[in-house]
Amino acid sequence: MPKKMPSPCIGVCKFRREGHCIGCSMTKTQKKMYKTLKKPAFQRAFVDFLIHQQAAMGRFTHWAPAYLRKCRKKGAVPPAALE
Repeated sequence: MPKKMPSPCIGVCKFRREGHCIGCSMTKTQKKMYKTLKKPAFQRAFVDFLIHQQAAMGRFTHWAPAYLRKCRKKGAVPPAALE
């Protein structure tokens, strides 16, 4: 059984940029939504969506290395798009 994906939050939590966090690009609603996702496949799909959102918004190059460290620390397999 795949390990639970850690939250995409990297602990910055400053909501600017039209309500998006400057650390991970999630809105407050998206952060709440992620917490409700129980199946690893849904969590992984959400993180993939977030990667695309960050690419569209720009200026989130700091997130991927921080999230990779978080995944490795928790023993979760990071999304293929980050490796």
